[in-house]
Order: sequence, then C-alpha cells, then structure tokens
Amino acid sequence: MTSPTKAEGSGSAVALDPELEATSAVAKGEQKLEGRSPGQLMWQRFKRDRTGVVCAAIVIFFFVAALAAPLLVKLSGADPYTLYGQDPTYADEPVLDEFGLPLGYFGGVSGSHWFGVEPQYGRDLFAMLMYGMRTSLFMALGVTVLLMVTGVIIGLVGGYFGGRVDYWLGRITDFFLSFPSQLFFIAFMPVVTAFFVDPQEETPTYFRALAILVVLWVLGWMGMARLVRSTVLSLREREFVEAAKVAGASPGRIVRKEILPNIVSPILVQFTYQLPSTILTIAFLSFAGVGFVEPTPDWGRLFAAGAKHAEQDPAFMFFPGIALVIFILAFNLLGDSVRDAFDPKSGR
Repeated sequence: MTSPTKAEGSGSAVALDPELEATSAVAKGEQKLEGRSPGQLMWQRFKRDRTGVVCAAIVIFFFVAALAAPLLVKLSGADPYTLYGQDPTYADEPVLDEFGLPLGYFGGVSGSHWFGVEPQYGRDLFAMLMYGMRTSLFMALGVTVLLMVTGVIIGLVGGYFGGRVDYWLGRITDFFLSFPSQLFFIAFMPVVTAFFVDPQEETPTYFRALAILVVLWVLGWMGMARLVRSTVLSLREREFVEAAKVAGASPGRIVRKEILPNIVSPILVQFTYQLPSTILTIAFLSFAGVGFVEPTPDWGRLFAAGAKHAEQDPAFMFFPGIALVIFILAFNLLGDSVRDAFDPKSGR
C-alpha cells in the first residue's frame, strides 16, 4: 500500500486510508463515550454549584476551627475557664466595671479579648465560643452518626423482609414517635443522671455527654428508619433485585450489593439536615439547664448566659449568635446542594 501523497497541482492532501480513518474515529468515540460512576456525576454537578461549594467551605472551616480550638485559644492568649474579672492575678488589667459589666466597646473587645468578655465573671468570650463549638459540633456529629446507622439498619431490615418483621419494627417505631421529644428531653435527662449519680455529688462532664448522646439517640432514629424503609420497599421489587434472587444471591448480599448502594443518596441528604437539627437540640438542652453545665463551654450555655445580661450587655450574644446562624444556614444550603447534585430534576 502506498503512503498518502499530495495531489499534483493541488494544495490539499489525499485522504487517509479508510481503515485507518475508521480506527481513528472509533478511538475518538471511545474517549467521548467513557463512562462515569454515579458518584463522579454527582461530584461534577456539585462542583458547578457555587452556593454548595461555598457552604461546604464554611462548614469545613467551622469543624477545623473546633478541632483546632486549643491552638486558636492559645494564640489569643486567653482560656475559657479563667475569671479575668475576679482573679487577683489580673487586677492590674481590669475588664469589668463596678457593676460587673465589660469595660470598653462592644462587650470589652480588645487585643487581649478578641470577642470581649462575659459580664460578672470576665471570662474570655472567644475562648468560650471556640470550646463551645468544639463541644457542640463533635457531640452532634457522634449523635447523628448513631442515628443514621440505627435508622438505616432498622429501615433496611423492615423494608426488605416485610411481613411480621416489618410490622413489629413499625410498631416499635410508632411507639418511640409517640414521645414528645423536646419535653421528654427536659424531663428524662435529670432522671438519667440522678439514677447513676448521687444527687449530693457533682455529675461528671463525661457522664452528662454520655447521657445526652443516649437520650438523643434513643429518641431520634425513627425518621431515618421510615425514610429508608419506604425507599427499600420500592427497590425490592425492581428487576435487578429479582435477578439477584434468581441467581441465588443471599439476602445479605442483595442488601449490601444491590439495595444499599441505591439508598446512599437519601441517607447523605438526610445526614446534612439531621446534623444542624441535632446541634440546635443540644444547645436547647444546655439553654434549658439539663445539658452541659458550668464550667463546660457549650453553645447553648453561651445563649443562656447571654440571656441574663441581654439588656445590660447585648454584645455578649452577638458572636455566638452570628456563628450559629452562619453554620446552620450553610449546612442547610449544603444539604440542598447535595440533594440537587444527586437528583438534578429537583434543582432549584
């Protein structure tokens, strides 16, 4: 076969061999038709959502700040436990006036106290906020993971096996849903702590954290279980599940390989909505006096302390309030973006 040459008297080249041209077209077509997994498609759609990317960066910033709270507080030169307004060691640098209110502008903001100080005691607000975020965020993360795991397991079992298993799991779910959660939290937390700790003794912080985790876990998994159950009920009749049954796959393998990958989307979306709700619930418990107490820093306790001095020092609630609003708003918008990335038809 002769190699292609330019035609005489013409500036154009002779066409390539048809076989080589067909091979090149196939190769180009294979590159264009390269498949992508659902996860890759979701990631591509998410990256195009500027709101979602910005909100994800904000959420990551909050978690990094909470994780690095000891380092940040050390850089500020303060700590969340020292009573700068009452400790004689700091008498030469007064931070409170004779009425117990912060000296200076906007709640005592200064180079030594970046967000000001707490009225009456003079504790550093920046240090209290950083450690309060650390307490609330990681407590809420642990509770939310437990809720998700429990709800997914119960929803999978009830939805896939159906029959009596689904009936009794449904009745158990209805039983726990019958409790008025907010009132039950307030009433049950003191009972839990009093049952294990002598009322004459101070309840350890670790035990309060464990009690909050258990109470929120026991009364919070039902929504996830119902969501997973309804999704599994629709999936178990699909052709790919029936094909797996005909092929002799065990129920465990069908659940792991066929059903579970198809419910990742609602689980992840529900997680992004559940975490902010759990943070608010933990803050509410501390605000009501049945969650974390002195001297443990907590987001809810900051609001409880600020409410006592709202008229004399409204600036004390400014930074904790702004931080909580930004985090909750960013996480909710992130949940919307994740939902839209998994399901483009539901886009805003």
